Amino acid sequence: MPGLVIVGAGAGLGAAVAARFAREGLPVAAIARSESVHEVAAAVRTQTSAPVLALRADSADRTALYAAIDAAVDAHGVPDVLVYNAAIIQSDRPGELSRQQHLDAWSVNVLGAMDAATYLAPQMARAGGGTVIITGGMPQPVSSRTSLSLSKAGVRALTQILDQEYSPLGVHVATVTVPGAILPGTDLDPDLIAEHYWALHQQPRTQWQHEIVPSISVPA
Repeated sequence: MPGLVIVGAGAGLGAAVAARFAREGLPVAAIARSESVHEVAAAVRTQTSAPVLALRADSADRTALYAAIDAAVDAHGVPDVLVYNAAIIQSDRPGELSRQQHLDAWSVNVLGAMDAATYLAPQMARAGGGTVIITGGMPQPVSSRTSLSLSKAGVRALTQILDQEYSPLGVHVATVTVPGAILPGTDLDPDLIAEHYWALHQQPRTQWQHEIVPSISVPA
């Protein structure tokens, strides 16, 4: 049965999204550059009997990323869903980072998403359709998170571009824009955010949304 490929399957949101889809019986291929992806996969396996595959690849390395996606497709078939959750999240102000540091962040946060989506979306279209969800953030740019603000603005634009390209072919492209720090027990609990990914995937074509911003309660 086709399932989920998640790139950037670290502890926290990545693990929560993987577990949410696995609980529905979808096989999961978890991709991350860190060895900890095996721990994430093991944690997901404790919650479900769905097959979970752990693969290592740096999303900034196109060749390695494609190889990992190919391994996922070989194991589970062309997925129903691609979630791109890889990101370099750091605090930096204008002028503090070198050009290379900015390029490194852009490569992971935006170009990796484009590589993964443009590699898998055509395969999904040929298989009858699918869903591509990119984790967004920074709904308002903040000077203390300059590289992240620039990158997440790029993610929003990329989502719109990919939607123009692939929605006519039956691929739903969307972003979940996380508006703050992800913390268990809060409005931005990873398990709560993961529900939005599942909801997007479940939407019928006539009701496709292309961005969800989880709400945060404002103290009275």
